[in-house]
Amino acid sequence: MTVTQTVEIPASHRLVIDVPREVPAGSTVLAFTPAKKPVVGKTNRTLADALHRAEEKSADPNRRPLSHFFGILSPNTFGDGVAYQRAIRDEWDD
Repeated sequence: MTVTQTVEIPASHRLVIDVPREVPAGSTVLAFTPAKKPVVGKTNRTLADALHRAEEKSADPNRRPLSHFFGILSPNTFGDGVAYQRAIRDEWDD
């Protein structure tokens, strides 16, 4: 059984842990792993946050449609696109 909970470590570095009743009594190993710091303004903690960010992006007047990028690479960059894609897929392990 694994129980995960993210907590803020206070300046005193003292924590009081209430263990859930589902955890059996007896020897237990506690592991402390520092959480990755989120990039400010770039994380979606909830679905509402994600939808809000998507709406903001779609309302951007400088946003270009995907079709803007069609044909941006020279045909000679990778040669025949289908042949190139098949060659890349042939390198994958099945």
